This record gives sequence, structure tokens and C-alpha cells, in this order.
Amino acid sequence: MTSDRPAKWRRALALLRAGRRRHYDPPTVRTHTALRPLTVLALLAPLLCGCSQFERDWRSPALLKPPANGDPFAGRWKGYWKSVPSGHSGSLRCIVAPIDDDSRRAQFKASWALLLKFGYTAEMHVRREGGVEHFTGQADLGKMAGGVYHYDGHANGTELYCEYRTGADHGYFKMTRPK
Repeated sequence: MTSDRPAKWRRALALLRAGRRRHYDPPTVRTHTALRPLTVLALLAPLLCGCSQFERDWRSPALLKPPANGDPFAGRWKGYWKSVPSGHSGSLRCIVAPIDDDSRRAQFKASWALLLKFGYTAEMHVRREGGVEHFTGQADLGKMAGGVYHYDGHANGTELYCEYRTGADHGYFKMTRPK
């Protein structure tokens, strides 16, 4: 059956079977393939470093239990966020650390659509009433994320509830202490 084929076709098939380029392929431009992984790594490094620092802090033995000083807001929190207008929601983790008597630093790690993760930090001003800490604060998450978010919430040591609002969205967080 191969004798019916023109000599050109037989030669092309023989080259393909031998694993060599066909005679009519244009010459390929050499690329520096070694630089590609380095470029990708360089672009991902800031994202990976931020994630790993939060993860290291999250697993820190000092944060595995609620604070011994009885601060109802400080420590680790885990739960979810929900946008009221759109119905979007996702998981949310938070680490709260005292700055001074009236301020706390809250590091958030949020997810949306299972794959998209976003981290940011907000400073919260607190006032204590009984065993509950009421807090307010704001954080500029950038234009793409909705701009400046305003927070108003409370924590009693086992539950944290916070409402957020921005120019285009509003919703809430509900969190508890992780087990």
C-alpha cells in the first residue's frame, strides 16, 4: 500500500516515525524556557509569601487557644462572609491581635468561588461593654475589590458578628473560634 504513495509522502512518514521534524516545518525560534519557571515564580512569590505568613501565624501554638487575658476579640476566628445584595459568600478566617487598649489589628483571609483567595488587614477601634467588645474600623481594599470597607461588629469570646458596607456592597461576617 505504501508503494501507491508518492515518494514525498513516504519520506515524510518515515521522518515522522523516526521522531524527526518534517522537512516543511518552519524553523523554530529558540525561547529561553529556563526563564519561564523563574518568571512565574517571581510573579507568584509575593502572593505565596503573604499566604504562608498568614498560615504560619494561624498555626502558631500561641494562637491555638483563646487569649489568657480574657480579651473576647483577640485570637483566631473562622466562619464566613456574605454579601446581602448579590448573595455571594465564602469562607473567612481572621487573626486579631492587640495594638493597644483601644485598638486591634485584624488580619483577614477570605475566599470566594472556592478558588479565589484574598487577604487584607484592618485596624479596629474597640470599646468594651460587659464581656463584649464592640469594634469599628475601615480598610481600603482597592478599587477592584470595592474601595473602602467600613466595619461595625462585636465579639463575646465565642462568637464574632460584623456588618460591612462600601459604596457598592454591604453584608456581614459570622465567625466562631476554630476547634
